Amino acid sequence: MSEVLDEASLLAAELLARRWLPRKHPRVRRALIDAELWQAVQDRLAQVGLRLVDNIHADHICVALLRGAETAVFGEAGLDANNNVELPRDAVSLLVLLWSLIVLPKRERQSARAASAEGDAQEEMFSSEKPLPSAASVSPVVSYKALLSDFGTQLGKKTRMDGNLKRLEAHGFILRRGDDIAEGPLLDLLLDYDSLAPRILDGALGDVLARVRSQESETPAITENHAAGEDA
Repeated sequence: MSEVLDEASLLAAELLARRWLPRKHPRVRRALIDAELWQAVQDRLAQVGLRLVDNIHADHICVALLRGAETAVFGEAGLDANNNVELPRDAVSLLVLLWSLIVLPKRERQSARAASAEGDAQEEMFSSEKPLPSAASVSPVVSYKALLSDFGTQLGKKTRMDGNLKRLEAHGFILRRGDDIAEGPLLDLLLDYDSLAPRILDGALGDVLARVRSQESETPAITENHAAGEDA
């Protein structure tokens, strides 16, 4: 038992030091298949008001405050705020928009591939359970230029949006790769999909996302028609 607790202490300490860890990390992999170790880590973190956050749709795990500790840490005013990492309102709007453009399509692709794999497995006599596709393999990227063109005015224009993108990257929500904005370690961990997705899909932003996807689907057809015209 002492060995398990020592391993739990090391994993808890590393999570606190690094803020998040990939699921492929050796200690994380062991904890994900060892229920006793996972519970030991949870117990260690709970002693200081924290909990493990894991999501099969994400490639990382992290820690967050226990609900019971939030009031003591942030106070009533902090809990009434729109976030607890001191993001300005337009940065929160940008975060929700990027979550919608990246996480929602990713979840759809993961579900589609998992369903396809399940169908293939049913045709095999000796099939084993296959995990969901990794987030990195199906997570879309957002073009910075397209984001600025489509939403720059609403998000404070270039200077303001650039500053907020830096804030989101520093907090681990996104990654910047040249012109591409990709999913960061915490984007699909710290935003509650079950409560956020229905509000977005059934709200005003749902129309915006539908329009963006329509434009993306039309782009290849326009390109092909243009190429055909050049060949003619």
